[in-house]
Amino acid sequence: MRPGAARVRGQGESADAPPGVKLSLLAAMTDLWRIIMRSQAPWLKTRTAVALVLIVIGKVLGIWAPFMLGHAVNTLAQGKSASAQVGLSFAGIAVGWAFIRFLAAAAPQARDAIFTPVSQAAQRRAAAESFAHALSLSLDYHQTKRTGALGRTIDRGARSIEYLLRTLVFNLAPTVLELLLAAGALAKVYDWRFAAVAIGTVILYGAGTFMISDWRIHHRRALNAADTEAAGRSVDALLNYETVKSFGAEARSAAYYDEALADYAQAAVKANTSLVMLNVIQAAVMNAGLAVMAVLAGMSAAAGKIGPGDVTSVVLVMMQIYAPLAILGFAYREIRQSIIDMEAMVDLRRQVPAVADAPNAREMPEAQVLGADLAFDRVAFRHTARSQGLDGVSFRAPPGSTTAIVGPSGSGKTTMVRLALRLIDPQDGAVSIDGCDLRALKQSALRGAVALVPQDVALFNDTVRANIGFGRPGADDQQVWAAADAAELGDFIRALPEGMETMVGERGLKLSGGERQRVGLARALIAQPRLLILDEATSALDSRTEAAIQATLRRLRGGRTTLVIAHRLSTIADADQILVLKGGKIVERGDHAQLIDQDGEYASLWRRQTRKRV
Repeated sequence: MRPGAARVRGQGESADAPPGVKLSLLAAMTDLWRIIMRSQAPWLKTRTAVALVLIVIGKVLGIWAPFMLGHAVNTLAQGKSASAQVGLSFAGIAVGWAFIRFLAAAAPQARDAIFTPVSQAAQRRAAAESFAHALSLSLDYHQTKRTGALGRTIDRGARSIEYLLRTLVFNLAPTVLELLLAAGALAKVYDWRFAAVAIGTVILYGAGTFMISDWRIHHRRALNAADTEAAGRSVDALLNYETVKSFGAEARSAAYYDEALADYAQAAVKANTSLVMLNVIQAAVMNAGLAVMAVLAGMSAAAGKIGPGDVTSVVLVMMQIYAPLAILGFAYREIRQSIIDMEAMVDLRRQVPAVADAPNAREMPEAQVLGADLAFDRVAFRHTARSQGLDGVSFRAPPGSTTAIVGPSGSGKTTMVRLALRLIDPQDGAVSIDGCDLRALKQSALRGAVALVPQDVALFNDTVRANIGFGRPGADDQQVWAAADAAELGDFIRALPEGMETMVGERGLKLSGGERQRVGLARALIAQPRLLILDEATSALDSRTEAAIQATLRRLRGGRTTLVIAHRLSTIADADQILVLKGGKIVERGDHAQLIDQDGEYASLWRRQTRKRV
């Protein structure tokens, strides 16, 4: 592994590492059946029943056809004195044989047409549920996952649903049925030895296929791991291309990606080589079985026990078995490989969010005033990767007030924001809003009443309108423009050639840092939150724009509770209360004037900042 590639492994490990679960065939089929039942496909039960009936019909007709042709050949061989009549009989049976073969071939096609909506609905349901579950997982998970690897896990897992349906339900199970029908027909019509040869060939073929395929499984897992690593590296570099270019690391990043591709190529060679060995052994078993069956049929015909048409039937039946045998090997490999692909997706879906709604979680209390009443009561929280965290933090932000939090980096300001949003839960104490513990509320209800403007605003690769409107689904043009104007963004948007329809690029990187912050502010304002959290929300703005937005915020936050994280103390000098954090504790509190008079941490920081401006 390259230097610096080591990372903390935690809840998100499954997105990058081999999955923590190993699925058996029974477990995989149980999950598959549940997904099908939840797929909500149109006419689900009817389509499934008709598809199964068509499978049986196709296999019965497929076994019947060779015996019909054998009967036609026997009729032709026995009719030396009445050639015209025999010719007509042969032609009629041969036409019937061709028609039956057509029906046997058409039945699987009709089955696919009927059942495809079900398989697609199941695949869609698996992908949608896995994606939704990934979004529901807690902050700790997403801080340790890799976006490309997680996306590939969901994609491969969803596609494995279709593979399992196609190979297990429509290939492997019908193959077993066809083999049983063929063996029974050979034993009844001819001799038990014919059935014994057919069954023996199948057993030998199946045993060899299963043993070698099981041996090949670790090659497939290595191939998946290499594929995931390559995808993760490429997406990491593409998402952070600005950093890559800033450090002139294009060649280095490409070399890391090439290194991952080399590992993938090496794993692919091993997987393909083992596949070639499997195919050669399968071909040897199949041709040996055909040779034994042909010799046995020839000896029986020479002894007068069967006619020449029966030799044809026996050979055709064995040829008919050949296709299922080939599919058997393919189906088993596909099933095992699909189960491997499902493992990571199942492991993802078994991850339990660290922050989840309580069984009796309720909606937000009905607001008596515009602002929320936020309170921290002896809150403690410590990250596993930090030496210190919050320790006994208590304060109250009354409705309509502005509370500012200042302090050095690592003092716990961001942790307090995450606690207020319930992205994490306190390890001790409680955070409440309007007198209700956040853990007793539905997360969706809480997030609907709280809006965050972070320091580094990430936007969707969509239009300006879509990014602003994201804060309030269904917002009309007037509301979108009002939010944009309130964030001092209206003139900028009107000057753009495409206006609100301007695409902002990946993570909004077509815009400057200040423009992204204003879009983030507009997105928060359009949500009309009861609690507005500003985490260095104006740090990327120039002085004039910052002053204009500060004036706008003073006007808009009238009656709305505001929690402000700030390094520039001039932006929070008018706050109703200022909390000074140090070492995870509130060491000072009061308004600006009171803290200056105390001549403590805040006053010292204020003097340093004002001296720099002078």
